Amino acid sequence: MKLTEAKEKFIGSWGALGTNWGISKTMAQIHAFLLVSPDPVNTEEIMETLSISRGNVNMNVRALIEWGLVEKVHKLGERMEFFIAEKDMWKIATRITTERRKRELEPILRIIDTLQDVQDDTADKKELKAFTSTMNDLDRFTKKADKLLSKLARADERWFTSVLLKMFK
Repeated sequence: MKLTEAKEKFIGSWGALGTNWGISKTMAQIHAFLLVSPDPVNTEEIMETLSISRGNVNMNVRALIEWGLVEKVHKLGERMEFFIAEKDMWKIATRITTERRKRELEPILRIIDTLQDVQDDTADKKELKAFTSTMNDLDRFTKKADKLLSKLARADERWFTSVLLKMFK
């Protein structure tokens, strides 16, 4: 397989997988393109390679920068902005974990926290008990998941690998 074909396949596959991870296909494709680009890339190169509009590139690159997966690079003598992706897969995984925790788990934790103390003398006792039991179980589970994700985000690669290897022994 030629390099051009392999890059196209990777970018397409990463884009398709991105939708499963909760991000847009275009955002994942831009990330994939920047991942396999050895040098910083400007907006025009991204637009041309992926056949997408300037606005789409700008919006998605900004989101990738917010996630900490891409950074802006300035080249001497150039007025254009250039972008480069983080290449360290461990850093990528921990940044994605941190961001998803912030966007998905923390809001649930806040909601569950407000629903913990339900007291209603007019409610059916059985229904109230079922609701509070479910909220308590959900609270315990989400707090454990939060603790695990926090630990993973702070962990270094050697710690994670050793824990993973212990699990498979």
